[in-house]
Amino acid sequence: MKNLFIKIPLLVLCTSLTVISCKTQTPATENLPKDISERPADESSQKYDQAQLDKLKATINSEISKEKCTGNTDEWASAPMGSKACGGPKSYIAYPKKLEASILPKIEDYNNKEKDFNTKFGITSDCTLVGEPAGIRCVNGKAEVIYPAQ
Repeated sequence: MKNLFIKIPLLVLCTSLTVISCKTQTPATENLPKDISERPADESSQKYDQAQLDKLKATINSEISKEKCTGNTDEWASAPMGSKACGGPKSYIAYPKKLEASILPKIEDYNNKEKDFNTKFGITSDCTLVGEPAGIRCVNGKAEVIYPAQ
């Protein structure tokens, strides 16, 4: 009987250790390198800088799109948007005049950052000049710039 009392605790101890040791193993996938899409963005990369430009442009467009163009284009103005590598704007954007104080500094910031981006990464572009818009029209509640016929 004395032998039986020693065997039971020993059996429980061995079973417990086996169960515990099986649970402490980490899955093999946790030790593998992360997928490139899961890595943090390298803040000095062209892809990161482009994402920052895209985010700023989306903010500008989002702010403008909150205002509906109802047909009275006198309430709207246009501003150069973007920066070509060889100089000049990429296009023009229509914005509501009542947002001028808040939107123009953002557009200017975007233009300057894109100019710096072009220089930093040696971006090239066509050197076609984009003419100033002839006016603005409302299409489905959105203001669009009208370029003169060439």
